[in-house]
Amino acid sequence: MLRTHTCGELRLSDINKQVTLSGWVQKSRDLGGMTFIDLRDRYGITQLAFNEDVDKEMNAQARSVSREFVIQVSGTVIERESKNKNNPTGEIEILVKEFKILNESVTPPFTIEDNTDGGDELRMKYRYLDLRRNEVRKNLELRHRMAIETRNYLDKLNFLEVETPVLIKSTPEGARDFVVPSRMNAGQFYALPQSPQTFKQLLMVGGFDRYYQIVKCFRDEDLRADRQPEFTQIDCEMSFVEQKDILDTFEGLVRHLFKAVKNIDMPFVPHMTYADAMKYYGNDKPDTRFEMKFVEMNQVVAGKNFKVFDEAELVVAICAKGAAEYTRKQLDELTEWVKRPQIGATGLVYARHNADGTIKSSVDKFYNEEDLKAWSVACGSQPGDLILVLAGSDEKTRKAMSELRLEMGARLGLRDKSKFSALWVIDFPLLEWNDGDPNLLASLAGRWHAKHHPFTSPNPEDFELLKTNPGAVRANAYDLVINGVEVGGGSIRIHNKELQAQMFDLLGFTKEEAQKQFGFLMNAFEFGAPPHGGLAFGFDRLCSLFGGSDSIRDFIAFPKNNSGRDVMIDSPSEISDEQLKELNILSTVTN
Repeated sequence: MLRTHTCGELRLSDINKQVTLSGWVQKSRDLGGMTFIDLRDRYGITQLAFNEDVDKEMNAQARSVSREFVIQVSGTVIERESKNKNNPTGEIEILVKEFKILNESVTPPFTIEDNTDGGDELRMKYRYLDLRRNEVRKNLELRHRMAIETRNYLDKLNFLEVETPVLIKSTPEGARDFVVPSRMNAGQFYALPQSPQTFKQLLMVGGFDRYYQIVKCFRDEDLRADRQPEFTQIDCEMSFVEQKDILDTFEGLVRHLFKAVKNIDMPFVPHMTYADAMKYYGNDKPDTRFEMKFVEMNQVVAGKNFKVFDEAELVVAICAKGAAEYTRKQLDELTEWVKRPQIGATGLVYARHNADGTIKSSVDKFYNEEDLKAWSVACGSQPGDLILVLAGSDEKTRKAMSELRLEMGARLGLRDKSKFSALWVIDFPLLEWNDGDPNLLASLAGRWHAKHHPFTSPNPEDFELLKTNPGAVRANAYDLVINGVEVGGGSIRIHNKELQAQMFDLLGFTKEEAQKQFGFLMNAFEFGAPPHGGLAFGFDRLCSLFGGSDSIRDFIAFPKNNSGRDVMIDSPSEISDEQLKELNILSTVTN
């Protein structure tokens, strides 16, 4: 091997050892008779010392190297005179006796240091250089540890890791597929899996009662910080279980990961219904690190001739603790913030609960002191608090208030990334009416759409509503939310052919379409399918949450940008006419 030790392991206990190190030049310092080089590898940095009195020619050669040269040195471990307490190897250095340049480097386009001068696009273009930085390396080490601990936990519970196909059949339900043309089957296409859903259900039919897979999935959807066209799931399924069994098992996995990776003891995870999540937080993945729950104010504010409130479908408030000292300038800025198109509010009403107990609002023309005390009682405000109120249509106003709540939580320092609050959200609607979601196929518009997926079982208490009121049916489904991030979700599955056929009918499939798309699964259900259910964690999201980042790209070795492009290899790209001819699609492209 080209090294006896790494650049991160030598200590004072290794004094006088003869060692060989290899790595990259982090930086060098020419002090005349002495030259010092910081040598870096994945494990750390070790200082090298070249003494002109020992070897004048080698010292001159050391002066010639630049950043990111790959070098090999052999020498003696000695104690440093000027120690660096911030570096684990900072008490020693290597007095170099042999020196070899293994490869030269041109000047990197950005500094390979913790505080680099490279922007996102530049670092993604040269991702192989970015990977040398400590921050990126630590993120991928955390990802590795998370995967190892996941496997350790599930293996002890008799789960089997089984690989499922990557080239599968395209289905019309869910987000858009990435499709792959088949050369040997002209005019036909594979799809890349959005999840291994049907395969893991078939594994349950096959008797593999505890399955998992850390698996790549693919969705052709609009991107943002927590989405990539290809992403990784911890995909799991269990037979002969009910909802509680699955929640207990995978709450245990998350608890194990927090303890093993971050040494945090996670408490019991509470349950909240979807209805309550929407009522009190305005979204189905509430951040419960802080309170600031919604208070519906229609009854409290009505009848005072304030048209905005009197005509609103919903008037809703939050109480921001300790924010009464916000200046008029800050409140005006906050008003403009909620009026931005991405938030969508038409305005903001506020009331200060002053330190002396008085309450003053931005609508004092309509509401007297007694009226505002009723606001205070409803919102539970105390002196020093600030009440913020939005009004408008129900859905739009809840969404805007949800964003305002999160913004106030951030401004008041309540969204501490070192603190974690987990929550199971249950009792989702089974179905949603699709008016044209841009992330779904256009053919799904104007019909019921499965909120989770079409294999989700209804809540047993709501079976009869499938025939009379499908929109009121609750799903036997669940999401795990941590700090306002949905990190995992799943459901108890349909395992009965008749119920599955009824579900397809509700979703607008004809019998022929259902048989064509999912006949293999329906047929399998005729051969003794066990009751089963499962869950999938977004592994990239889980890693970014543990690492304190808002972007999953920081925890993917070679991510794509917000346009779905890999700027490093310039992909996607055009392919030749010859390839298109082989795939039998050249005429389609030409036309």
